[in-house]
Amino acid sequence: MIGDTPSSAPARATVNCELPANCELIYARLDAAYGDERWHWMPDVVRGPIDVIVGAVLVQHTTWTNAERALECLRSAGALDTAVLATMPLDALAALVRVSGTPSIKARRLRALATMIEDGGGLPWLLALPPATMRTTLIATHGVGPETADAIALYAAGHRTFVIDAYTKRLARRVGIGPADDRYETWQRFFEDALPDADAALFQRYHAWIVLHGKTLCRATPRCAPCPLLDACDYGRVRVIAAPTRSASLAGVAAR
Repeated sequence: MIGDTPSSAPARATVNCELPANCELIYARLDAAYGDERWHWMPDVVRGPIDVIVGAVLVQHTTWTNAERALECLRSAGALDTAVLATMPLDALAALVRVSGTPSIKARRLRALATMIEDGGGLPWLLALPPATMRTTLIATHGVGPETADAIALYAAGHRTFVIDAYTKRLARRVGIGPADDRYETWQRFFEDALPDADAALFQRYHAWIVLHGKTLCRATPRCAPCPLLDACDYGRVRVIAAPTRSASLAGVAAR
């Protein structure tokens, strides 16, 4: 199962043309670059919906490696079950998820989420809810925001909803697409409207590849030269074209 870094990165890209960036182009390039990678919530990797639901809380403000370790602690303790989580003492639950960071906060969030699910009728009840109802119900639960709710809806229930995160906004802004404002729903609507024929499976892959790309190349300080989107990214082209100039300037200074 994948941790936080894919096993390989795309080969060096070229800068011999310019292409207009759009959501379809970005997906096609990322899918070609990362399509052989494994993502922890893909259908052929994830063990079941409960892993997604609990993992979506555990991964908040930490890496998936830490979240997965906490998930395995819960599994080993027989606590990876909403009925158990809803009744487990908070201090015991916090001890099990400590490796994921902020254990007291995540323990309260996990118990609130599990309690909501159990009060409603259990995991089958949640997964059978219509998409809009599921999202509203999840967001009304303590500690569940839009990104967490949509990750659960997309990966656990298979609903066609696009997950927006910091990686998505950073990539989109660098290639020059996306809405002007920063609201989550506006960004989500932008991607969903731009891909009207895409199903949930494509949205799963798209989100996975954006995250992998954000961790591998499109970091806060990016590695633009090998980027598969370089010829469609003004930001990247400027960096790559400017790099030799900077190197030559530094070499000139060193030679003096």
